[in-house]
Amino acid sequence: MNRIISIEGNIGSGKTTLTSMLAKHYNWEANYEDADDNPYLNDFYEDMQRWSFNLQIYFLHNRFSKIQEIRKSGKSVIQDRTIYEDAYIFAPNLNAMNLMLKRDFNTYNDLFNLINSVIQAPDLLIYLRASVPTLVNQIQKRGREYEASIRLDYLNRLNERYEAWISTYDAGKLLIIDVDQNNFPEKKEDLGKIIQKIDAEINGLF
Repeated sequence: MNRIISIEGNIGSGKTTLTSMLAKHYNWEANYEDADDNPYLNDFYEDMQRWSFNLQIYFLHNRFSKIQEIRKSGKSVIQDRTIYEDAYIFAPNLNAMNLMLKRDFNTYNDLFNLINSVIQAPDLLIYLRASVPTLVNQIQKRGREYEASIRLDYLNRLNERYEAWISTYDAGKLLIIDVDQNNFPEKKEDLGKIIQKIDAEINGLF
C-alpha cells in the first residue's frame, strides 16, 4: 500500500527543498507543485482580483488530478503542497481581501467540498512554520520573477490563516517544523532532526 507525506507552508517556507531531500532519503517519489508551468501565476501577481478565481480553479483541478494519480500509482510519495491549502488558506484569503468575488468564492467552495468528499488525507502532514522575514529572505534567494511583487501584508495574512488552519487540523497525523530555528537546506544536522521526528510519526503507519 502506498503512503503519502505532504508538506505544507507559506510561499518561500522551503516545501520544494524539503520534498526533494525527503524523497531522496526515503527513496520515495517526489511530487512537486508545477509553479513554472502554471499559466495564471504571472497574471495573478500583476492583477490578483482579475485572475484569482481562474488561478484557484486551476490549482483545484491540478491537485485533484495529482491525488488520483498518486493513489493509482501504488507508490509512496513526498508531496509538495496539498489541495487543502487552496481551500483553507488561499481562496478564503483572497475573498477576505476582496480579491475574489463572493459568488466566485462560493462556487469554488462548492466544488472543493465535492472533491473533498472523495479524497483521502495524507498519512502525515508536515507544516513548515516560518516568519515573514524568513519567507522574504528565501523568496529573494530563489529569485522567481513572478514572486518579486508579492506584498508583505499578503504573506502575513497567509501566515495567520496557516496558523488558524493547522490549529484545527484533525484529518491525520501532523508534524510542525519551525523553519526560523531549523535550517535544513544548509545544515545536515537540522535535516536529521526532521527525519527523526518523521520516523517517530510514521512508525505507527507501516
